[in-house]
Amino acid sequence: MNVSRRIRYVGCTVAAVTTAVVMTASPASASGDYSGRAYVYGGGAFSDDWGDEGVLSTSRHTSSNATCLWQKILWADGRLPWSGIDGVFGSDTRSATVLWQQDWGVADDGAVGKKTFGAADRWLSDLNGNGAVDTYIGTHGSFKIGRNSDGNYIFYDRQGDLRVAGYNYLTCG
Repeated sequence: MNVSRRIRYVGCTVAAVTTAVVMTASPASASGDYSGRAYVYGGGAFSDDWGDEGVLSTSRHTSSNATCLWQKILWADGRLPWSGIDGVFGSDTRSATVLWQQDWGVADDGAVGKKTFGAADRWLSDLNGNGAVDTYIGTHGSFKIGRNSDGNYIFYDRQGDLRVAGYNYLTCG
């Protein structure tokens, strides 16, 4: 797939995303698989944020906001319908993940780990031009994404509610 096929996002500002997250209570911390963090996390340059993220699969972090974030990526890249964004890593998400992995030259095992997450972070963008990640640009759609003041990734779920991408809880829908 050619980068030129990525499309432009039109939507709200990340400032609104960041402000809302600061006012949202977070669940207690728990360990992630690789980074040791309970949330999808980034710091510094966002182009390499996700290469140390935990595993999402039908047996690991199956019901989580991190899975919901991954499903939004699958949706943006045309591999999962909007109605499939529910935060549950079931057979449809696994099948869509295999197709996504084949599209981007990642081992197609149907699980999202360091290499798959790491391949996705190349489509994070700073459309506002302020040096901060604000958009995931997919081949079929895009969505607002950002990092809160703790470096945890934030996004809007399917219902339009702001969520933190945590591994150990499910509040997105």
